[in-house]
Amino acid sequence: MKILERIEKLKKERRAVILAHNYQLSEVQDCADFVGDSLELSIKAADTDADVIVFCGVHFMAETAKILSPEKTVLLPDRDAGCPMADMITAKELRLLKAEHPQAKAICYVNTSAAVKAECDLCCTSANAVKMVDEVLKDAEEIIFVPDRNLAAFVAGKTGREMVVWQGCCPVHDAITAAQIKNARLLHPKAVVMVHPECRPEVTALADATLSTGGMSRYAQETDMGEIIVGTDTGMIHKLQKENPDKTFLPLSEAFICADMKRTTLDKVLSSLENMTYSIEVPEEISVRARTGIERMLTASR
Repeated sequence: MKILERIEKLKKERRAVILAHNYQLSEVQDCADFVGDSLELSIKAADTDADVIVFCGVHFMAETAKILSPEKTVLLPDRDAGCPMADMITAKELRLLKAEHPQAKAICYVNTSAAVKAECDLCCTSANAVKMVDEVLKDAEEIIFVPDRNLAAFVAGKTGREMVVWQGCCPVHDAITAAQIKNARLLHPKAVVMVHPECRPEVTALADATLSTGGMSRYAQETDMGEIIVGTDTGMIHKLQKENPDKTFLPLSEAFICADMKRTTLDKVLSSLENMTYSIEVPEEISVRARTGIERMLTASR
């Protein structure tokens, strides 16, 4: 039996659903029941009636799914698939920062551990960060934003709010430069450029659109432009091309790859379903506290 057939067979037997992030390998995206960005996957994880969630992404995403559905089994096919940005702040460090700003409301990017989320008033994704600050935290006297300084700068620029910002970043997006954008425009003068809000401010300032990966997908379908330069992980190209076969998508650089997102393979998805590995667990006292901020985000996003 071929690997995809075995996966499908086990999915039915386990009453499982496979969720995959837009940065996953193309073959993993193609075997998933749903492919999306962090917000879309969070909503799917909360809404699914499956008994088992196989999360093809990184650890904080599977953790978030477990927090939203503590009664379900959440599996991460590769237990070492992490997130460098999420590792840039700990719950202890956030508690110390909060102690320095006792009146502040803390908002964390979804790219954080469950323990960090438990210390925050609200969670956000790149798709809804502006809305969370502008609407949900509109009455906050002071705002702490962790851990991504670039997303914080993007949000500040859109909302006009000053924030206490943690100096974390995504190594992949932070490596994108303004010079690369300028060079891409010289090579492809008729193309539009879209980048992720985890990019540096000088990069987002030069782009035609700054969007979450879900936003990129919608933008690509709506624009009349036939050539689009994509400033994010190259895994995004597969979904964009699949959804828009009549358009051309060009990676800003073939080097923009999140190694952790590429750890998941079809073999690991199959093994995960066969052996029910690797099961994600979140201590109840952390889960309960973290769920509050995540659910506030989902309620405001629906």
